[in-house]
Amino acid sequence: MGPVSMSVLLLEAFCGGSHKQLVDLLKESVEDCVSFTLPAKKWHWRARTSALYFMQAVPASSSYRVLFTSSVLSLAELVALRPDLARLKKVLYFHENQLVYPVRKSQERDFQYGYNQILSCLVADVVVFNSSFNMESFLSSISTFMKTMPDHRPKDLDQLIRPKCRVLHFPIRFPDVTRFLPAHKRLRHSMRCDDIHALTTQSNDQTSAPSCPELTINSVPPEKIVAGPQQSLEPANVTPCQNTLQNQPVSRPCGDERGNLRPLHIVWPHRWEHDKDPQLFFQTLLKLKERQLTFEVSVLGETFADVPDIFSEAKEQLVDHIQHWGFMPSKEDYLKALCQADVVVSTAKHEFFGVAMLEAVHCGCYPLCPRALVYPEIFPGKKKKNLSFSSISYAKEDYCHRQSSYVQLLYLMTYSS
Repeated sequence: MGPVSMSVLLLEAFCGGSHKQLVDLLKESVEDCVSFTLPAKKWHWRARTSALYFMQAVPASSSYRVLFTSSVLSLAELVALRPDLARLKKVLYFHENQLVYPVRKSQERDFQYGYNQILSCLVADVVVFNSSFNMESFLSSISTFMKTMPDHRPKDLDQLIRPKCRVLHFPIRFPDVTRFLPAHKRLRHSMRCDDIHALTTQSNDQTSAPSCPELTINSVPPEKIVAGPQQSLEPANVTPCQNTLQNQPVSRPCGDERGNLRPLHIVWPHRWEHDKDPQLFFQTLLKLKERQLTFEVSVLGETFADVPDIFSEAKEQLVDHIQHWGFMPSKEDYLKALCQADVVVSTAKHEFFGVAMLEAVHCGCYPLCPRALVYPEIFPGKKKKNLSFSSISYAKEDYCHRQSSYVQLLYLMTYSS
């Protein structure tokens, strides 16, 4: 039997985190798919030079029909270097966009990264975003971004790109974590499984760009994949009161499986980088410590070359409160840690989807996050005048009733201006 022809060419210039999750899912779900990837190291070099690498790494083939890549790769450069790939249906997926990616100072923003993404959109046939927030923040920023050019600025590029765009929320495979859940979460988890695994098509209805039927995921049971955020989640009926909270110096711990009281367990499962604002998170925990509140903390997430100093400083100051510290290579261990936590916190300055937050919610954690960025999209619900964290139905359960003042105090410390 001759070699199997591959019609889907999958390229990933930064194969780590959510980028790798998507690559692995597509490789498993699309039968006639061949992939070429680069390790998730030196992001800036991947964005600048990966087109040249793939020019040499990808063999010529007449069987290719679709080219799927993330926006880290400069697609315009690749198709210029490889004219044979220009004829393919080119699908560009945005995990994040560089036009609004936070930098410490405006002078630090490298024009080339955003410029490459705009050019990639212009040569792509379909441009897919993992959230409406990602898409709209990108399209609405193009005009301002191009004004940084000294002269001869192109106009109306967003109007050329928008017809190609659509939103397909990041597909998450939620494993069965029932065996990892403590007793107070187990019943609640079984009651909401249908909501957690519901597929949302709202974003597809709101966009008019062509679909890409060649990339339909059809070999994975739909109940195991979420193609969009959870919906119809009832907000918790709680309202913070600063005066009341200030009169409660001691926390009210949750109960364990034996009914013993235990401290509130807070988890922070994000990349150890400045855009996730770890400074704010740890400053908040230190304030809780100053008030002599009992709590436990697990700080998870991947680390890269440059880890902010605040992590080593906080580890030393919070040593008596730490349950887990550092990246967990084992997915099972990671899920176990999430299942043991009560509250998951995001202090992100940017978030285009929030896989870690949704995984934590799936594991029974109560989400505390800004009412900004993508969060209102993935945690929809009625807005609360004084609350910017998203409330979900199971937050009304007993442990959150007992902890409501504590959670609100954490919120006020973190997000009050």
